[in-house]
Amino acid sequence: MKMGSAEDLDYPQVILQYSSGFLVSKVMFTACELGVFDLLLEAGKPLSSDAIAARLGTSTTGMERLLDACVGLKLLTVELTQEGALYRNTDISNIYLTKSSPKSQYHIMMYYSNTVYLCWHYLADAVREGRNQYERAFGISSEDPFGAMYRSEEEMLKFMAGQNSIWGICGRDVLSAFDLSPFRQICDLGGDFFNDSIPEAELYILSKTLHDWDDDKCRQLLTKVYKACQPGGGVLLVESLLNEDKSGPLETQLYSMNMLVQTEGKERTAAEYSKLLEAAGFGDIQVKRTGKLYDAVLGRK
Repeated sequence: MKMGSAEDLDYPQVILQYSSGFLVSKVMFTACELGVFDLLLEAGKPLSSDAIAARLGTSTTGMERLLDACVGLKLLTVELTQEGALYRNTDISNIYLTKSSPKSQYHIMMYYSNTVYLCWHYLADAVREGRNQYERAFGISSEDPFGAMYRSEEEMLKFMAGQNSIWGICGRDVLSAFDLSPFRQICDLGGDFFNDSIPEAELYILSKTLHDWDDDKCRQLLTKVYKACQPGGGVLLVESLLNEDKSGPLETQLYSMNMLVQTEGKERTAAEYSKLLEAAGFGDIQVKRTGKLYDAVLGRK
């Protein structure tokens, strides 16, 4: 949010907006979880709150309020007719919130609603203790912070599907940040890379990976990548970059808080990632801010 002068700023309104932010998120998550957007897409016509409630097995009172809140968020539109209020999806809901859409963000919504949301209840504890809150939130041992991120294989698959859906939106911006045509052998690194061997390649892509780990683990992984990397090759980091003074962007600051409650990592500045790359042996480091969700950092061997 861009702040104006003291005279222009409505401080009470700003505070009220901030305090209700989680309510906005949960309305959208709930509509996704109950299948509101999918039903309206499949119906192909506007439906009443009674009809939606009946088909989805909810109370009529609760559904009407949920639908009206979605109208306020511009996720639905409403038309008043002689038969009553009729609801339909907006374009943004059809594209991003229905399961069948190629650009669907449904899975990441469910991961945020059922996992991230619960972890953030313990944000104050995470700040006090400086560690993730999986053990407190779910009774899961946090000895392996990354392994503790999933309570079940189903949850892991939802998270992975969610990450793939985000990549479908942001991937083109990141991959076009640099001319990668000279690299013929590219490895998108994933899995248990700390224990498994890393295949030889010209370019390694570490997408939203280093932000899960502390500096020591990042240096350990990057050193391993450097040793496997062919001469003249490199590594492409895909991360959300903080400003050098860490004044923003707000989304990245919030992601960093999420790393606190869920992992042992954090979001970093371009200079901090460059320092990690240099410590592992990489040089000729270039940084491209895409102006979108994720940025790119390229280091060469």
